[in-house]
Amino acid sequence: MHYEMFCNDDIGYRSLMHYNDWRVAILNYIDDCSIDEVRYFEAHLKTDEVFVLLDGEVTLLFADIDENKITNYRTVKLEKHKIYNVKKGVYHTQIMSKDAKLLIVEDKDTGDDNSVKHYISKEERDYMRTLI
Repeated sequence: MHYEMFCNDDIGYRSLMHYNDWRVAILNYIDDCSIDEVRYFEAHLKTDEVFVLLDGEVTLLFADIDENKITNYRTVKLEKHKIYNVKKGVYHTQIMSKDAKLLIVEDKDTGDDNSVKHYISKEERDYMRTLI
């Protein structure tokens, strides 16, 4: 066979394939990616993470964290079929529309053991709502 085909039509994240040290996944809308349910910002300590919007709307939110408090926010509304590379060590999360589909490329070993999380307070969530 000359090719493989992968897809994810289910809700949420699904790793679809690995190539050498890289993992390719699709994240479809899940409630955890809504402004009301997102729980944390995360930063991957060993690798960058790539996002490509395939469908719907996604806003990447970035946060500067100092002494367990967010000191600055930035947002980027993704454009379809453009590549967004989030550098290692950058705190980020995504807010997705219910029809969103996001391609993610990351190191195959990316996970909780080499990432850090900042859990979002009610006050931080309230402010995030003003940014979306």
